[in-house]
This record gives sequence, structure tokens and C-alpha cells, in this order.
Amino acid sequence: MRIGIIGYGYIGRHVVNEIGKGSAPGLALAFVHARRPEQLAALPQALRADRLDDIERFGAELIVECAHPEITLRHGAQFLRHADYLPLSVNALGDERTEAALRDAAIQSGHRLLIPHGALIGLDNLVEVRGNWAEATITFRKHPDNIDFRDSGIDGASIDGVRVLYDGPVRGITRLFPRNVNTMTTFALATVGLDRCRGVLVADPSLDVAIAEVRAVGLDGSVHESRKVVPVVGVSGTEMLASQLGSIVRASGARLPGLQFV
Repeated sequence: MRIGIIGYGYIGRHVVNEIGKGSAPGLALAFVHARRPEQLAALPQALRADRLDDIERFGAELIVECAHPEITLRHGAQFLRHADYLPLSVNALGDERTEAALRDAAIQSGHRLLIPHGALIGLDNLVEVRGNWAEATITFRKHPDNIDFRDSGIDGASIDGVRVLYDGPVRGITRLFPRNVNTMTTFALATVGLDRCRGVLVADPSLDVAIAEVRAVGLDGSVHESRKVVPVVGVSGTEMLASQLGSIVRASGARLPGLQFV
């Protein structure tokens, strides 16, 4: 599968390097786009995409966003008219109009809108019985230093004890803490949707790990629960790079149009 990479930072560079080394079976580079073109100086000219409004000329079968949710807001529906699309900044779907536009574009074009599993445990089980969930809650607990506060209006440096930063619909938290809640967005899409799924973000200065807890209750009384504890670097768990690359590799598999989880 010919793959286009948008973003050449920490994640994008890792993906490009792994494809180049042959560590991502079934994938070949179609193009790479960076906000600053000089970042791509070491890549062959034929792989460098200077613009995103004519990206179809590269013939990519899969386009992966490794940059910023703004890419999806501006170009996601356009990408889906020509290729499958995997936005790693899943929180872009927190914008209701964007979510609807992407779903519509995927169905109309016959392409896939792919959602990476991120740090979520048991995604397959959640999706298999998606119509059965009556309620769903996902809770993140992190040290304040591992939370990006820049869009929240909260001064992270002032937090000196356990503090609930947000408790409400997942759609709302995607705007306040966009770099921290991609997995929350995936969980909501896999269960009861962004408006009905409850998201909770807790800052805890005593933690040196990131904790993700999920609970989904079915209409039949069934309960799905998991708790994941991982070391954290920046705002992400240490398994993040391997997780994202795994989703990209799985994206070269079954090709059913519409929204699909990888």
C-alpha cells in the first residue's frame, strides 16, 4: 500500500524511518509533507509534498496525519475523496461538523476513515458489541507535568494536589486538552459516541505514570472494565510510537468503506 505521511516531527519521522527500513510490511512511501519544507531535505525530491490541496497527484492509497488536528479540520474530507485516511490526532473528530463530514466523505467515496486504537485495551470487544453499550466512562490520571494545559485556561503550575480538571462529555474535553485525549475520543467512538461518553481527566502530582481506566455498561447488564498503567514521556505513554506504527500497518488489511478501527 502506498502511504502518504503528513507531519515530520517525532511520530512522522519515526514512521518514515521504519517504512524505509522495511519494518512496516506492506507499506511504501508515496509522499511526505512537513509544515517546514526544509525538514525534508534528506528525502528524495519525488517524495516531498509541498502542498496539501493537490495531494491526489501522488497516488497515495492511505494518508496518515501525524501533525495536528487542524490538518483534519481543513483537509480530511478532501483526502477521503481520493484515499483512506488515518488521523492520529483523533481529537479532531471532537468537532461535530468535522466528524459528520468525514463519515459522509468516507461512505460516498468508498474509502475508510481509520481510527487508531491508541492506549485503549480491548478495542475489538468494544466495537464488536458497539450497539449494546448503554453508558461508557473513560478516566485519565496523570501528573500535571504530563498534561498540556495551553488550551484549557488552567495554570498547571498551580496544582499542588489531586484535582479533577474535567468531568463531562468527551466531545467537550477534545477542545480543552486536545493533545491528551486521543484515546478518549477513540473510546467514545467505539462505544456510545462523543456526546454520551463521559470523559474524566485527573491531575495528580503524586503520579510518575499515566493511568487509563475504562468502564462500559451494556444494555444487557454486561460490564467491560480495564485499567492500564504505563510510564509516560511528555504527554504520552512510552508505547505510543509502537502503537501508532502498529495501527498504520493494520490499516493495510481489510478494506471496508466507512469508519473502521485499527
